[in-house]
Parts: sequence; C-alpha cells; structure tokens
Amino acid sequence: MPTSPRKARKLLESGRAKCVKREPFTIKLQYETTEYRQPLTHGLDTGSSTIGSAVADEKGNIVYTSEIELRNDISEKMEQRSKYRRNRRSRKTRYRKARWENRGNSIRKDRFSPTMRSKIEAHEKEIEFVKSILPVTKLIIETASFDVHALKNPEVLRDKRLYQQGVNYGYANTKAYVLARDGYECRQCGGKRNDKRLEVHHIIYAGAGGSDDESNLLTLCKTCHDGVHAGAIRLSSSGKRRGQLSHATQMNSIRQQLLNELDCEETFGYITKEHRQLMGLPKRHCMDAAVVATQGNEAVFKVSHIIVKRCVADGDYRQTKGGRSEKRIPTGKIDGFRKYDKVRYADGEYFICGRMSSGYAILMDVHGAKAKLKPIPKLTKMQRISARKSWITHAEIIPNIV
Repeated sequence: MPTSPRKARKLLESGRAKCVKREPFTIKLQYETTEYRQPLTHGLDTGSSTIGSAVADEKGNIVYTSEIELRNDISEKMEQRSKYRRNRRSRKTRYRKARWENRGNSIRKDRFSPTMRSKIEAHEKEIEFVKSILPVTKLIIETASFDVHALKNPEVLRDKRLYQQGVNYGYANTKAYVLARDGYECRQCGGKRNDKRLEVHHIIYAGAGGSDDESNLLTLCKTCHDGVHAGAIRLSSSGKRRGQLSHATQMNSIRQQLLNELDCEETFGYITKEHRQLMGLPKRHCMDAAVVATQGNEAVFKVSHIIVKRCVADGDYRQTKGGRSEKRIPTGKIDGFRKYDKVRYADGEYFICGRMSSGYAILMDVHGAKAKLKPIPKLTKMQRISARKSWITHAEIIPNIV
C-alpha cells in the first residue's frame, strides 16, 4: 500500500527497505509484516493515441496517475523497411524471398495489424504494471465517448451512474454521439466563424414535438446557434446528413479486445465528462482516468506527479548507410550511452535522441521535442539515470487544479 514520503525515507535510512523502482518511487520492505491492504480501483481511459491511468481507494484518494503516449509511427517504419528490402532485391542479392512468396503472416486469420497489436498490448502492459505495484481489486475502463447500444435502447441507461435521472437522462450520451458524428465542427459555417464553443441543436424544436433522436440533432457553433434562434440564420434541408464513424474504428477494435481478455467493468466518456465537469477538473486523459477510478466520488490527489510514459521502438532496423551499405551505423553504446537512455545534464533530465561518434549527443524530452542546448552536450558530461526500454518515463508535476 502507498505510504508517506517521510515514512519511506526513514525505512530506507534504517535499512529496513530498499528502492526497487524510481518512477513511480517504489520501495520493498526487508522484513516480515502483516498484510493490511485496502481495496483499490484502477481506472483506465483507453485511447488510440494516449492512455490515461489512475488508481483510487474507496474514499476517492488518488494514489497513482499516469499518461501513456502510444506509437503511431509503425506503419511508416514498415513502409521504410519495405523500401530498404526492395533496394536490396534490385541489386540481385536474392538472399530474401520474393515479396509475392512471403505473405504468410498477412493472410493469417484472426490477425491484428502491427499498429493495433502494439496499442492493445500497451493497454495490457499498463494494467499489469499497476497490478505489480498496487493491490488493485477492481478495473474500470472507459471504452468510448458514447454508448451505441443506448442510442436505440435508452432503457439500458437505468443502470448507469449519473448524478441526476431527470427528463434529459441519457441525452448527454446522444449529444456526445452527435458531436462525434459531425466531426466536432459546426454544420452551418464549417468552423469559418472561429467559434470554438459547440452546441447541439434540435432541427425540429423540442417545444414543437421534436425528439431527442440523433436524426433530429446537429452540431452548431454558439454564434450560428444564436443566429438560428434569433431568426437571422435559416438551416438548409440537408441538416440530417448521416455522419461517418471511421475515426473510431481503432477504438472499436481495442474496446472489444480488452473486454474479451480482461475481467473489468465498462463505462463511457459522456459519464466521465459529466463527473469531471462537476468536480472542476481540467480536460486531460489522466484526469478522466481519475474520475473513472473514483466512480463519481470527489477526487483527492494524494500524489504530486503524473508519470508520463511514451512508447518507443525497441531498436533501429537500419544497420548500415551509404550507396552500397558499406558504412556501419553504431547501434551499440558510445561512451557508455545508447539511444533513449535517460540522462541528467546541466541540472535537467533528458533522453538521448541521437549520438555522434565524436562524443556529442542530441537530447529531447519525454514527448520527443528536442532540447535547444548550446553548446551541443558532450556525453562525458552526462550522468545516466536509467537504460533505454520500450517505454521511456518521466514524472511531471500535476498542474494547479481549480
């Protein structure tokens, strides 16, 4: 179970515990103790680009929070690898099978693409990591912004956890669907008015007998919405155009795979949004995960940092360079450092983005932005904090929560 920094420091100083992990800071007791643990809930905000993760106890205390940036470069890297191979074949080096005779994996049944496999495994890896450091008893995952089944069957919403169950109970779900269907863009002006506030408008007014069905709703910016109600703007008859949900294809696959493989409960984004706005929390994936973990209770952050994680490639496919691949690219250590090693330099923590054989390196932050450091950092003036892994991690201070 989590403990206070003061107690952890005293255990370490007395030799009764040892440090086993730096981020998040984790210690292991060196003596036998009784098992006294409280039930913890792990909330996971799934995504195709960023995952939010948080753990809360029964009182709403947040004891762990993190964000994971997923890889979206796998398809590009595979295309680049294909170009390298094609170049080798064109030089009559037939050590590799012809492409049309090497399709066994691509035609295999029940196969996920490498990108999808990477994203699904990233969700599962975060869940297993949290279980390895905290006694989690319940897992709740937010799988989508809206409940497709509830659009046509509002009766299923009676079991959902919302604060109010009034006349518009379930309307927030349909509203989230309409915003996604219209691509979060005003259907009247197409975003030309530069009004960022979006509202859902009834084509046939509710007072005139209009329903709350998605076919009677469309997205308008506040300027156009006010103009419609003032009579200054008249909507065209094509306002019921059916939208496409192709952008949610990946999330549908991730959702189904996680629900099949995990023992968990499912929740939806419109429920999380309602709770987060009532708590006054900013929009961020880790904040959504905290709201999911507390199950509607007020979130109290007992941690001061967010563990930001970024998925990176295990290694570099390209090993050589030059017109005839005559120059070997150093992929091992240079002065004891490898790419993606976490280092301390000039009172800051960075990751190695690139190295030079002359003993210099290009540094970056956890998000991949290159650090503008002059002069160029020398490897001999760096101190390695941790070796490269498939995930690079860094602790960021939680911003002020209003």
